[in-house]
Amino acid sequence: MREAQNQPISEFPFRRRNLKLPRNNNEQQPSIHTSSSNRMNTDITASEKPQYPVIDRNPPFTAVVGNFNTLDYLRFSSITGVSVVVGYLSGIKPGLKGPSMVTGGLIGLMGGFMYAYQNSAGRLMGFFPNEGEVARYQKRGFSS
Repeated sequence: MREAQNQPISEFPFRRRNLKLPRNNNEQQPSIHTSSSNRMNTDITASEKPQYPVIDRNPPFTAVVGNFNTLDYLRFSSITGVSVVVGYLSGIKPGLKGPSMVTGGLIGLMGGFMYAYQNSAGRLMGFFPNEGEVARYQKRGFSS
């Protein structure tokens, strides 16, 4: 510790982390402000343009879940059902079959919900075919 007190601050702790400090006051320090062109894109949508009509560019959770169709529910339940069976079959010992079935079912439940949510949100944002949603929203009087 005695040696560390004798070394200049620009050499001791920052060399190991590969950080560079300016040696004198003439060197420019990095700017913490960025221009508007260098800002990170925090938009929730993808960088590619939608190929289908956009109903809602950034749909809330309730709108996405409310937009689930029969196929979404079918996929959701089938992924959950298959995961329960796989969980049961993966239980090697008889005492592990029940807990592994429940764990597989929970994983399938979450995965199935995320898959259905992704498809529903993709239709609302115009990334997946959405003829039914467009017709439903035009019938209600909403315009995109």
